[in-house]
Amino acid sequence: MAGRYPVSMDLRERTLVILKPDAVVRGLAGRILQRFEDASLKIVGMKMRTLDPDFTRKHYFDLEERTSKAVYEATAAFMQRGPVIALVLEGEDAVATVRKLVGVTYPNEAQPGSIRGDFAHQSKAAAAATGKAVANLVHASGNRDEAKYEVSLWFDESELFDYRSIAETLSW
Repeated sequence: MAGRYPVSMDLRERTLVILKPDAVVRGLAGRILQRFEDASLKIVGMKMRTLDPDFTRKHYFDLEERTSKAVYEATAAFMQRGPVIALVLEGEDAVATVRKLVGVTYPNEAQPGSIRGDFAHQSKAAAAATGKAVANLVHASGNRDEAKYEVSLWFDESELFDYRSIAETLSW
């Protein structure tokens, strides 16, 4: 159809985002969610929960191997400190889009305009010096395979919704 640019189903994907305890206790959930929605990412699942040690290990199953036991333990303690908000976002190239919006892992290195660049400021050095996890507000799946694993870990199919957003119904 002339003048229409249908979204390629190959580009539509789902990804997991977790608003970590620091985002929740600072009252930043709404502002962070708006960043994703402003980028035409659609929320298709969301829940609030606390993490127990077993679930934390399932989520961060390879963190100790990729980094160290100390990093895993600090991260696990941090993630179990308070409630988190988990959400599944859907959209074109969602994994990469979310990663760009969130910013790099270490907030002091994150670009202004990114979620971490605007709202978090802890450095890797400060985390290492205190033995604490980096308080960087958000977890975002790193790639498509990780996103598929994480979405299935956190959500049953019955908790995920298919609907058309207004952006999907308009032809530009």
